[in-house]
Amino acid sequence: MKRFDLGQLLITPAAQEVLITHHIPPIPLFKRHQCGDWGEVCEEDAQANHEALRTGARLMSVYRIHDTQNVWIITEADRSYSTLLLPSEY
Repeated sequence: MKRFDLGQLLITPAAQEVLITHHIPPIPLFKRHQCGDWGEVCEEDAQANHEALRTGARLMSVYRIHDTQNVWIITEADRSYSTLLLPSEY
């Protein structure tokens, strides 16, 4: 169930390359994020996300793509856009 708007969907070139290499489409990751499946965030970040749903703050999810590779999705506080990126790009 959709819990918030994603806004415009953006993917950095490096993150897109990782997804292509591992044959992972981005849309299911964005949908998981939008439904409140935060992936592998720590408990503190999960709590911050739940609070952000109430207050309108920024949201963040972490998804494992490969044994040693994660991607992040960050939705801005104003919900104008959501970016899929590598942790090293933050």
